[in-house]
Amino acid sequence: MSMEDKIKAVAKDVEGKLQSAAGEIAGDDQMKLEGEAKQVQASAMNAAADVKDKAANVLDNLKNAANDAIDNVKQKLD
Repeated sequence: MSMEDKIKAVAKDVEGKLQSAAGEIAGDDQMKLEGEAKQVQASAMNAAADVKDKAANVLDNLKNAANDAIDNVKQKLD
């Protein structure tokens, strides 16, 4: 997960926690629910970033494997 993605997710989570707490203190159920929804959104942002990182790792592994295979074929041809 990029640093920018982490910061955005943390900021959204903090915003949600603050809003939810404010709603709880004020007795405003709507505000509390909106804060909780932002926390869920932050979790989704983290999950999406994790998937992105894992896909990038898989792609790197495939590239490395392809390069190794090409190098092996070249060595056998030489």
